[in-house]
Amino acid sequence: MRALQSIDQEALKSGLAAVGADGWLLYDFQGHNPVAQRFLALGGLGSRRLFVFLRPGAEPIAVAHKIELQPFQGFPGRIIPYARWEELHAALREVVAGKTVAMEVSPQDAVPYLDRVPYGVVELIRALGGKVVSSAPLVTQFAAKWSAEEAEKHVRAAEVTARVAKAAIAFAVTQGGKGLTESALQQRVTAAMENEGLVPDHAPIVGFGVNSGNPHYEPMPGKDLTLERDQVVLIDLFGKYPGGISADQTWMGWSGATPTERVQRVWTAVRDGRDAALDLVRAAGKSGKPLAGFEVDGAARAVIEKAGFGEFFVHRTGHSIDQSLHGSGPHMDGYETRDDRIILPGCGFSVEPGVYLPGEFGVRSEVNVFWGPEGPLVTPVEPQTELITA
Repeated sequence: MRALQSIDQEALKSGLAAVGADGWLLYDFQGHNPVAQRFLALGGLGSRRLFVFLRPGAEPIAVAHKIELQPFQGFPGRIIPYARWEELHAALREVVAGKTVAMEVSPQDAVPYLDRVPYGVVELIRALGGKVVSSAPLVTQFAAKWSAEEAEKHVRAAEVTARVAKAAIAFAVTQGGKGLTESALQQRVTAAMENEGLVPDHAPIVGFGVNSGNPHYEPMPGKDLTLERDQVVLIDLFGKYPGGISADQTWMGWSGATPTERVQRVWTAVRDGRDAALDLVRAAGKSGKPLAGFEVDGAARAVIEKAGFGEFFVHRTGHSIDQSLHGSGPHMDGYETRDDRIILPGCGFSVEPGVYLPGEFGVRSEVNVFWGPEGPLVTPVEPQTELITA
């Protein structure tokens, strides 16, 4: 239960005060709540309902099933075991009655990456005399932050990922008309990452021509495209070192000497939108002004809309990255949701605006940001500035 022991009690006290809660009630069932899993360090174990109540200056209280007490050996607090549902309800009533508890809920499912507690559990807590509020600031403060080791490994992974991507794009753009398939390039990228010791979160996205306009396209052998001359090439790749945080990047190329005017216009709009978002983040880091996720999205979106491609930018600008590739912290989003959570030092996220023209092509440029002790750090250090061409 190492993660529980490391909670800063003063920070927990101020975080609970900010949301008007007496304590933080962590809930998990079969590993569905990554926030609870990060704190409890149970390794995804547990087939029964689990609750852990945290209050500043008081011992933590765990409500755990009698057949799943082994992971709680050494737990630095009180354990209330249960088996029958009546025992569970009695234990929870003792813990929550008359109290306001923070849980991983998001009103109206506004931020689904935060909305981890089932409505039925919220109903139960209320029926037992408790009041539930959102733990959003607590999740950002405690669960979304990177450790120094995680950050160091991310920075290394980011530079290796960029090197693999650039090499793969440089190879691909010379293969127009020579039989290179999306699946073959995907396998080449995967092998290169594994050769560098990186563990992919899943297979990279590789899209040629019209398939680059499908943001979550997955090439399938025998059904994928073969690269022709003068086509857009997109590679979206992700990987991490064990114990680290993933690097998540998208790189773009053109299988010819000179991109068409339309391709160049789209690339310029996407790149400049990315950089506008990064400039806003850097400015906030220097000034100390609080910055919310939706504001970062707005900066990128304004540039792309001004360029005339706003209707084709159909996803948020970026997502939280923590131990999960799509994490629980603030997202750079004022489009799919309005994420008004403040980005705190120690958090990481992607910045990845994109424009997708149906039946033509798509362009995305993705980098990551870690808000470190000295301010926001963009990874890789040298983001893509121009399309890679043959």
